[in-house]
Amino acid sequence: MHSPSRKEFVSLTFTGSGNYNNKQWRRQSCWRKWKQLSRLQRNLILFTVALMLVCGIATYPTVTEHFRGLTVVVKEDEGHVLKLVIPEVLPESDKQNQPLVPEPPSEQKRPPHKRGPPGLQNRLQKKGTGAAIQVEENPIQEAKKADKEKGEKPLVKRGALIEADQATEGGTAKEAENKVAVPAVEQGDHSHEPEFDRLEAVRDAFRHAWKGYKEFAWGQDELRPISKSYGEWFGLGLTLIDALDTMWILNLREEFEEAKTWVSTELSFNKNVDVNLFESTIRILGGLLSTYHLTGDALFLDKAKDIGTRLMPAFNTPSKIPYSDVNIGKGTAHPPRWTSDSTVAEVTSIQLEFRELSRLTQDTRYRAAVDKVMQKVHKLEGKQDGLVPMFINTNSGQFTHLGVFTLGARADSYYEYLLKQWIQGGQKETELLEDYLQALEGVKKNLLKKSSPNSLTFVGELSHGQFSPKMDHLVCFLPGTLALGAHHGLPADHMELAKQLMETCYQMYAQMETGLSPEIVHFNMHEGSIRDVDVKLADRHNLLRPETVESLFYLYRFTKDRKYRDWGWEILQNFNKYTKVSTGGYTSINNVRDPEYPSPRDKMESFFLGETLKYFYLLFSDDPELVSLDKYVFNTEAHPLPIWPSAE
Repeated sequence: MHSPSRKEFVSLTFTGSGNYNNKQWRRQSCWRKWKQLSRLQRNLILFTVALMLVCGIATYPTVTEHFRGLTVVVKEDEGHVLKLVIPEVLPESDKQNQPLVPEPPSEQKRPPHKRGPPGLQNRLQKKGTGAAIQVEENPIQEAKKADKEKGEKPLVKRGALIEADQATEGGTAKEAENKVAVPAVEQGDHSHEPEFDRLEAVRDAFRHAWKGYKEFAWGQDELRPISKSYGEWFGLGLTLIDALDTMWILNLREEFEEAKTWVSTELSFNKNVDVNLFESTIRILGGLLSTYHLTGDALFLDKAKDIGTRLMPAFNTPSKIPYSDVNIGKGTAHPPRWTSDSTVAEVTSIQLEFRELSRLTQDTRYRAAVDKVMQKVHKLEGKQDGLVPMFINTNSGQFTHLGVFTLGARADSYYEYLLKQWIQGGQKETELLEDYLQALEGVKKNLLKKSSPNSLTFVGELSHGQFSPKMDHLVCFLPGTLALGAHHGLPADHMELAKQLMETCYQMYAQMETGLSPEIVHFNMHEGSIRDVDVKLADRHNLLRPETVESLFYLYRFTKDRKYRDWGWEILQNFNKYTKVSTGGYTSINNVRDPEYPSPRDKMESFFLGETLKYFYLLFSDDPELVSLDKYVFNTEAHPLPIWPSAE
């Protein structure tokens, strides 16, 4: 209890403020009125004034700068003090290299994401309950940028304008509590700083990702870096195998030897487990074959032959169009539970690997199986100007879901493998080249459009004659594929189209607030549009995908235009800024539109190590013989396989 006879006072002290020069009688009058208030009323008024002052200053950065270090002290009797301090605002130079997304306690299991169909992947999570993620460094989060209040604002000098006030809506309380305050990192332009080693930056990124995998998910399929745990898909060490040739190319010999020892002593395919034919072929078979070619170590060829043989039951179908799933222990295969269809991309994007396995082992059955698939697809009806539907029935061998055409999920790598098989085989299989060239004409005629107002060239979709301006990030494989074809003698206008699409794929990153592309964008085509790109709520996630970096590598390797390297450097910086987990690893995120709360998904896909970081390294390397594109062709998981000698 406070004694009523004890004198009470209030002091408000401001650094650098002016003096109040009121008349004596006015000061006494105010003091009497103040003394008439109850103690509770005085405290409430003091707290409200102090809070309004702090909030007002924090809202305006220029004022914050002026009153940096301001302390507001509110005194009451018996020495009780309420002290409110406006802290120093961190300069941009101090924000560089701060820890990014740290770990949270979350043991919730999540089904693995498949590479292709967005419908089979986890969509944007809804909000729920869960522990908040703590950021190791805790700089004061600045208020939302003024453009979110004032409307649109260009984020880059050229290209689309994005509505800055499109924030994540809805969602679960778990996502809300898992929102991470990610400190800003100074972008800067390091492109011409000789001391800034971009290759070493990629190696550091790989080491950081490998650190998390080694510590929390060793020998498992995928790292869950936030919860410091792992996810299983096939139970075959997917990330480790996918990353073998990346470690070799990046000259990370210590890490490579650790992984090789595991392959030698722990990897066994004699398991009662269902695996996806396509994913196992491009990641495991492709990874083992490429590592064999790079190292010459027969261990990897033996393992490749083992898994290749175990995948062969998938081709035991009435039509010889393979089933999607194989039990590699039992030697049985089956379609998905919900359909007897396989996706066209999956059955036509396994050819490079099985053809190479036949060449190495002199066992023709592997190549014969996949060649039959291509021959059947070549003759099928249901195409439109060389474009193929997305599904094919394993019983009838016919296309299904006719009239729907895309270069995105479920069809994308069909077109890629037409060209790459032709290159792999020494440019002799003219049927493959004809199908590729016809398909490109179909793309130009049916799917290629320009956005408004900035005329970005993009590839949309066609559904029963109706055009949709929807473009998956997966489609960003196309600029690189076009450039590769031009390099091998196809028409020069393929390279021109590659450059136009490369600009568009870069803008899909640059126009987002995090500088990272969403999974899907929709382009505006109406005259008078004020922006080129829309991103739907469910499409704002980023899975650490490689396609844009892949195409940047091809474009730089063939043109030597430095802007492609600089674009790639921007993207790598933003991966480090918004997806790097402080304890090791990188995580996919839910919302590329919100740089303050990108909402980590707690999953590092194996292709981040197998593809994305590998293409970054090749993009920044000046050595044209580091995986020469005149000697190797990359499979769709970035595993280089040799171009066959012309005599074969």
